[in-house]
Amino acid sequence: MSLQKINTRTIVLILMMLVISVGRLISYEFPYQLSNFTPLGAIALFGGAYFADKWKAYLVVLATLFLSDIFINYLYTSKLILLYSGAIWVYLPFLIMVFIGTFIKKINVVNIGAASLASVCVHWLISDLPWFYGTRYAHTLAGYGQSLVAAIPFERNMVLGDIVFCAILFGGFELAKSKYSILRSNKEFAI
Repeated sequence: MSLQKINTRTIVLILMMLVISVGRLISYEFPYQLSNFTPLGAIALFGGAYFADKWKAYLVVLATLFLSDIFINYLYTSKLILLYSGAIWVYLPFLIMVFIGTFIKKINVVNIGAASLASVCVHWLISDLPWFYGTRYAHTLAGYGQSLVAAIPFERNMVLGDIVFCAILFGGFELAKSKYSILRSNKEFAI
């Protein structure tokens, strides 16, 4: 594979992920109706599925999350906040989502849907742990249960966001690959 081909494919993947990350502003504009309706889960799955060098997927997802967090936090607080307490418990699920994305070998609705549901479950179970950062729930198993139940509407929105943004990212890239062979991987040429 030529260096130009690698660079073109990588650049297109990164640009798609960065452009779609603007969709995070939807949940800022409609915080009560669409909290967690974001492209971040789809970005993580997309990166895990398409980057041949998986470290690029992790790096781009972390950078996208970090930069969009700075921007979103500034919108909410009018302060420049680089990291916040509990950030690890927000970032960790997205890194696991990239890992889940690496298991998507064949791009189709069933595989992407299964990966998306697994990712949302990971996000739900990790990001709502009450004993790792301050919450209004008791730091007990009962408090964790209450936290999980209270998070159901937010995770439902995350599933809906994954549906929309996975369709845009995966569908858009598959369409682009069908028109521009430079975006195909070596494996796709071998078939």
